[in-house]
Amino acid sequence: MSYRSSLSKVLADVVAPAAEVTGEQGRFPRAAVTALGRAGLLGLTAPTADGGGGRGCAEAAEVVARTARVCPATAAVLTSHFAAVAALGVYGNPWLRGEIAAGRHLATLALGDVGPEGLLADEGAGRRHLSPGGGGSTAVRSGGVVALRARWRSVVAAGEADSYLWSSEALETSRPTAPRALSGRPGRTDRGGVTLWVVPAHAPDLFVPARPDGAGPGGSGTSTVCADPVLVPADAMLGPDGGGGGIVLGVVRPWLLELTAAMAAEMPRTREVPCQEPGFADARSGTGPSQGAGGHDVRSAAGPAGAARSEDTGLAPACRPAGTLAPT
Repeated sequence: MSYRSSLSKVLADVVAPAAEVTGEQGRFPRAAVTALGRAGLLGLTAPTADGGGGRGCAEAAEVVARTARVCPATAAVLTSHFAAVAALGVYGNPWLRGEIAAGRHLATLALGDVGPEGLLADEGAGRRHLSPGGGGSTAVRSGGVVALRARWRSVVAAGEADSYLWSSEALETSRPTAPRALSGRPGRTDRGGVTLWVVPAHAPDLFVPARPDGAGPGGSGTSTVCADPVLVPADAMLGPDGGGGGIVLGVVRPWLLELTAAMAAEMPRTREVPCQEPGFADARSGTGPSQGAGGHDVRSAAGPAGAARSEDTGLAPACRPAGTLAPT
């Protein structure tokens, strides 16, 4: 069965019947994500060498656009997933690439200033640019462990995805530092550069607020993700230390721009979301809880990753027990 036929079946049998509940009650479309994975659509763009579909950005944009006509929340989740997979399929470890190709792993973006809001920020008359730096996220290595600190706002599928493509400033050497308040934006270092990481959703001390950020298609599971800090193995680094900006600009950004534009072009045709810019912000938000596979209530809205917000309260663990990264 072709991917187009598979998509038609999933949209008709699973996505469409739940679209109203997803949008009106803000419930994350877990059944839709599972069905898309089983139909080979989450692995559509994974390399064929890993068992994936080997398709490109044009096919992913077609999937996003067709899904947006039926359920904008599911389309938002697919947009972040495909953009993340563009990098993970090249730089991720073999186990992770295989899980993505098999449709058992949902990825998303937690990139701060180099995430969708930074990538889609206005630059002059309708132009876009990439904000420099690690977006306020720091990384300190001690032996084989790295401590990541950040508070990323508007992360799609927060508390629902299996892993986050995460950005930080380049590694700091392990040294005593003054405590940083969770509500404050971490100070920048003088090292420059951006480093990317794969942060598993089950990582201890990774949290999401129990309420949505309040923007985007209801049910897309978007919320703030907090790390204060979250500990990951040093080999969770994606690409070279300080080389993440090039990966985002050269790999993630082109996919994200095309997929977001495809989604925005279809959203005015839906009753869920009045479209504005080719992003997810200022669209209609959901108000109901989204139940993740780990049983945690995560209030959902929708939107890309962005900057820190200090007023978020009511934190819940951002973890899912199944489908996460293999231990290293």
